[in-house]
Amino acid sequence: MRSLLFLLTLAIGAALGLGLTWITMVDGYGPGLVRSGPWETWPRAGTETADPYARAALARAGELPLELADGIAFVATTDSAGRPLDGRCDITVSGSLPQARYWTLTLTDAQNRLIDNAAARTGFTSTEVVWNRDSTLDVALGPRARAGNWLPTGARDRIVLTFRLYDTAVGLANRTSDAPEMPRILTEHCPWERSS
Repeated sequence: MRSLLFLLTLAIGAALGLGLTWITMVDGYGPGLVRSGPWETWPRAGTETADPYARAALARAGELPLELADGIAFVATTDSAGRPLDGRCDITVSGSLPQARYWTLTLTDAQNRLIDNAAARTGFTSTEVVWNRDSTLDVALGPRARAGNWLPTGARDRIVLTFRLYDTAVGLANRTSDAPEMPRILTEHCPWERSS
């Protein structure tokens, strides 16, 4: 009876440990998450001090993260109001960015694949985007072409945005207060919403 109880306890512990590890790996890169509005980053994921969860998640995804000295990547799957980013809607990314020598903004589907489109545009770089006079930027996302900086979403129901800042002075500890100000993401209109 004692050995059966021991085996049951061992099985429950193993299942619980493996389950929590799986959940941690699937939802980001483990502890160390830093948020700035809808933008999320794991600044230590690409460093020698990365925790085992981050290393396992990166190995599982086959990703090569940026080393903190090279830059940092911010990912958004929701808008600033917390709504999931839906490629069937008209969305605007607007505001200023932290200082960086170079940056890229990439649009992917929920599986982090580039979205095929007739415009052959899947992102912008800091050298090709049209800036506002006050050094802010506005990027429109949506299934239909729009004037200015427009990224076609292919009408995917879930999309992901990634800002990669290269050679930046942004230094992050593991506290939300250290996060720099990032652009707002606003869902302006969705086809199933009535115009007023």
